[in-house]
Amino acid sequence: MTTTPLLDLHRSLDRRMRPEDVADLISLALDGALSAPERLTLDQAAVHSFRRRGYVSSMTEEFAKPRGGGPQLAAVARLFTHTEWTERNADDPVSLTEVAQLAGQAIGWSPDQADYKYDRLNRAARREAGIDLPKRQYNRRFRALGRLSAKAAKLGDGQELRKLLLVGRSGFAATLAEDRFAADPDAACFVAYFTARRNLRRQFSLNGKDNPFDDIAQMLLARCEKNPGADWAMIAVVYAKPSILARLSDAERGQMLGAWYAVMRQCAERLEKLWKTRPLNRQSMVVRRGDDSSTWNTVAQAYNAARAGWLACLQSMNALPLLDAACPGKVMRLMAADLAWWHRETGGDLDPNTKVWAELPLPWEVLSGRVTCTRADVEQACEEAGLDPAESGWTAGPAKHRVARFTPTPELVHGVTIADPVWASLLRRAGVFSGKRIKPDMADDAAHGLAADVVVADLPLRPFSGGE
Repeated sequence: MTTTPLLDLHRSLDRRMRPEDVADLISLALDGALSAPERLTLDQAAVHSFRRRGYVSSMTEEFAKPRGGGPQLAAVARLFTHTEWTERNADDPVSLTEVAQLAGQAIGWSPDQADYKYDRLNRAARREAGIDLPKRQYNRRFRALGRLSAKAAKLGDGQELRKLLLVGRSGFAATLAEDRFAADPDAACFVAYFTARRNLRRQFSLNGKDNPFDDIAQMLLARCEKNPGADWAMIAVVYAKPSILARLSDAERGQMLGAWYAVMRQCAERLEKLWKTRPLNRQSMVVRRGDDSSTWNTVAQAYNAARAGWLACLQSMNALPLLDAACPGKVMRLMAADLAWWHRETGGDLDPNTKVWAELPLPWEVLSGRVTCTRADVEQACEEAGLDPAESGWTAGPAKHRVARFTPTPELVHGVTIADPVWASLLRRAGVFSGKRIKPDMADDAAHGLAADVVVADLPLRPFSGGE
């Protein structure tokens, strides 16, 4: 496979590469174009890259992808003696559905007549339809088609959820075409680095998530500002701030406004289904046994990212007065019970944003028009919770622009910082900090590692589950 530093940077957009390794690729991509101060700034991160340090992390560089339907496709191809079907794309739910429909024609199966108990044909109906198969062989084919169809639906849902995961983490960065990305190296380097910063794992901590816009991102953005032909619309897909959006044309801002709103509606529909399946405790938003916290938090994060982008677009267009008529609120993520306990034990209180979320109508009801929620309603709820509605992101983007200092990426096991990647790998395999029982055959090794002070994070005194 042909590769260049810029192409490697493009491939990083839907992955979870450390900022250090992305910075190292940037140093190669911009070799000869960086000034001495710029290279010093970039090297804060690049010197810690795996290429320069000669070791690898125990943490995966990939966001999990749903498994394809290869086994189900192969089973259908074998039963219906159409081996060419195995050449279809097993990772494409549309292709899997097409195969199921084609094969189903031979035995009277269709997606809307796929119930194994009620929709199978009896002997007389099979004879009348010209299906010359014994009952057992007919049943095998019927079951195989049902599994293939179900896999296609599950695969499509999983792929959609992964797209929302990426949107929640880094906006629309993963959708950028390779040729557009490579056409503006300075903008590409900023997008890749800032995406890596936004994709950092959450640490099990009382301090919240770090600001992804650090001094290296600031330097890379400054390079774009010096370029009169910079692709600001590309930068805006990952850094949708009013100051960036103001550089776009009216048509470009309108497109982004529509794109963010479409994601808001998509997320709202999924959140409503989850809520109807199992309503959460809005007053605390602490995970209870049986809650699907992973899916909820993924979709909630995508919704909030889309909402922030939508608000930024309105702000850049001087259209925030539209919120006077309808202002859907944020969606709070679920918090691990052990983290909530830790907050209480250290004298902490409920996040004031949770109080606002609990007070306002559910966002999907506002977006559907079933319930009214105006900017005045949001501002009142924020005032009661002691929050500035604009600075806290409820009615606008924060006016202050903070720049963080770069800090090396910690080695994490379920959000807990470990001093050494080898020990981190062992503790992860053993199941430490996962909330599950430690594997018996690795218990002694895990205990030795914990006793050796390889855990460098501040932790509560009682056992806990952690979280990424």
